[in-house]
Amino acid sequence: MHSMQSVTKTVTSVIIGVAKTRGDFKAGLDTPVLKYFDVSKVKNVDERKRRMTLHDLMTMTAGFDWNEDIPDNDPRNDMSRMEGTDDWVQYTIDRPMAEEPGKVGNYNSGATELLAYIFLKETGLDIDDYGEKYLFTPLGIKHHWKRTYLGVVDTEGGLFLSASDLAKIGYLYLHDGMWEGKQIVSKEWVKESLKRSVDVDNSVDYGFLWWLLKRADSSEYVWMARGFGAQHLMVFPEENLIAVFTGWRILGKEADDYEADEKEFARRILTAVKNKSCGDTARSDPR
Repeated sequence: MHSMQSVTKTVTSVIIGVAKTRGDFKAGLDTPVLKYFDVSKVKNVDERKRRMTLHDLMTMTAGFDWNEDIPDNDPRNDMSRMEGTDDWVQYTIDRPMAEEPGKVGNYNSGATELLAYIFLKETGLDIDDYGEKYLFTPLGIKHHWKRTYLGVVDTEGGLFLSASDLAKIGYLYLHDGMWEGKQIVSKEWVKESLKRSVDVDNSVDYGFLWWLLKRADSSEYVWMARGFGAQHLMVFPEENLIAVFTGWRILGKEADDYEADEKEFARRILTAVKNKSCGDTARSDPR
């Protein structure tokens, strides 16, 4: 197994989709986040924070005053500051608001950590235990998932998988949520997850904790999960192709240059592909 880092966020989205499909996560994505908190114990509550919804957490548009676009060892990095506290959930929900929720994309690891807490509140079930029963076991995935100091599942970066098991997540979505004849996650959730919710930059959009790389040669996206240190899942739907990369490039300013990596990976892969499709037999065999 290998550290997935922020690829964990994408898998968290998948598990929430499984729970929505099975009817265990009943709340709509328009549900206010503060429904799950004692507001008297939350700092910096204003009307914007009251309007923040689950959809905003899923799409990195929560609106918090949150700075993660700097090196991890910078004391101003909110992710590092969060991980230095005992209570990651409280640190995140206490942050003041900077934007109207749902309007501006701002990468926020704490927002995904809130989803672990909310999943437990909404379903009464631990998201790791639930994922083990309804996602990992059916797909034959072995995993380890670390937790915060208070025992909350680390949904922002704590998942460990093998490369081949990570590829199964891509395969599941490439086949509209179907695995060996069973609908693990609904086709509707898959479709919504891979729909543009917000522009991140000129070449990458964002769905439900999925990155969407724009292609120069097509109107289709490359669907991606990405994580620190060069963890990448890339799904090329037009080519019926899945690519996985793992590594541990963590030193130097290029360590966080995800976009350059992904563009180069995509260029090399697409250059190497001779046929658009391997044929229907490949789509029917998950091995």
